[in-house]
Amino acid sequence: MAGDVLVRLRQALPTLRPAEARIADVVLDDPTGAVGSTITELAARAATSQATVVRFCRAVGYAGYPEFRIDLAQATSRRAVELERSGIDEGEIDPADDAPAVVSKIAFHEARTIEETARLLDLDALERAVAAVADASRTDVFGVGSSGLTAQDLARRLARIGLVSLAPIDPHDQLRSAALLGPGTVAVGISHTGRTPEPCRALTLARERGATTIAVTSFPASPLGEQADVVLTTTARETGFLAGGTSSRIAQLAVVDVLVVRVAQRRRDAAETALRVTDEAVHRAHP
Repeated sequence: MAGDVLVRLRQALPTLRPAEARIADVVLDDPTGAVGSTITELAARAATSQATVVRFCRAVGYAGYPEFRIDLAQATSRRAVELERSGIDEGEIDPADDAPAVVSKIAFHEARTIEETARLLDLDALERAVAAVADASRTDVFGVGSSGLTAQDLARRLARIGLVSLAPIDPHDQLRSAALLGPGTVAVGISHTGRTPEPCRALTLARERGATTIAVTSFPASPLGEQADVVLTTTARETGFLAGGTSSRIAQLAVVDVLVVRVAQRRRDAAETALRVTDEAVHRAHP
């Protein structure tokens, strides 16, 4: 099967039943231990039944436990190789880590996040998003917190290549902006979890108005993903000292980079002209 099983587990978590989610948590907390567990042992660790483990495997795309465990073993082996290549024993940041360890671990996580996002990005979905943005009369981008910073970056960069793009910060302004969209426009909602209320509301309203909707999220089956005509999936994992948007923001920015470059390629002449005149305007202001 395509894709990293650990990534798919994180993405599937919001859609799993409680007992299945407990199994996923056990696997994600200790993938190596799960690989060495029989179906009976895994069921016991998750306080559930063998039948539930089988249902869990099917829910995340496998015929049964043997196939799931093979993929999990391959994923843990890849992770061990990546850790060795990066010169670190453990990927998680510990409060006692010194500066060199923190630098190495952050570099490991960010590089891995970008690699996974690029490897698993749906290229057909990407091209549909590119076509919609390139042809839109206006693109509004919605996000809050660290995702709000990504939204502002996307809007600013689209504006630099000559497109009309807004990224309102205030939640009420987001709703006002979404209410003014319609056919021929695009709304982009950005949220790692896909459950942040503000971009979900804005994307829902924009869709009702007839805009093409795009979600950038790590959880395609989330409320944000359900309101999107196109979903661009990131593969960030927020844990421990990396919580608060570090990993997710890196993944989002990688998707934004690809989206903007592809839109600029599609509108090459107009984009090059816009970049030239905007650079000239800034240089005149700061000779």
